[in-house]
Amino acid sequence: MHLPASPASPVSRRRVLRALAGLPAVAVLSSAPVRALAEGSDRRSIVLVNTHTGDRLAADYYIDGSYSQESLTALDQLLRDHRTGDVAPIDRRLYDLLHDLAALAGREPCYEVISGYRSPQTNAWLHARSGGVASQSLHMEGRAVDVRLVGLATDRLRDLALDAQAGGVGYYGGSDFVHLDTGRVRSWAG
Repeated sequence: MHLPASPASPVSRRRVLRALAGLPAVAVLSSAPVRALAEGSDRRSIVLVNTHTGDRLAADYYIDGSYSQESLTALDQLLRDHRTGDVAPIDRRLYDLLHDLAALAGREPCYEVISGYRSPQTNAWLHARSGGVASQSLHMEGRAVDVRLVGLATDRLRDLALDAQAGGVGYYGGSDFVHLDTGRVRSWAG
């Protein structure tokens, strides 16, 4: 099966950084253990920029003890399969992990997203063309994201994620991104 390429050309790193300019600052938490950071926070925020569509969103997704359904829906839309347009609910723990890793890095939680949700159709198409795409990828369950944290080297993001022991961590140095998921703890390099 042939899937069309992304409707928009990939966004340059410079364009992503320009898109982030002027977004409100987000408070940075102390470097407590990653699992405790999100749990103790009254407000959790995240900024995502989709490198394929150019979409950006700054969202307070957790406020005063509960997740904001409106913000989660908007984040899920941003993380849609950019090839098919399919949207799926993303695991809330993934947003918390992104929030916490940025706090541990001493950075605002501003991420460039390379891949979020993948439809089974897209995943099968990618798997047939690359040995680096798992046939049963957690991207299809809304439990994985491929990202860069703005202002932090990807190898440093990988190290923080490995230390967190919060799920799977894949490091793709040649493509300059880190895969994070809420599956079992494991790691690999692609």
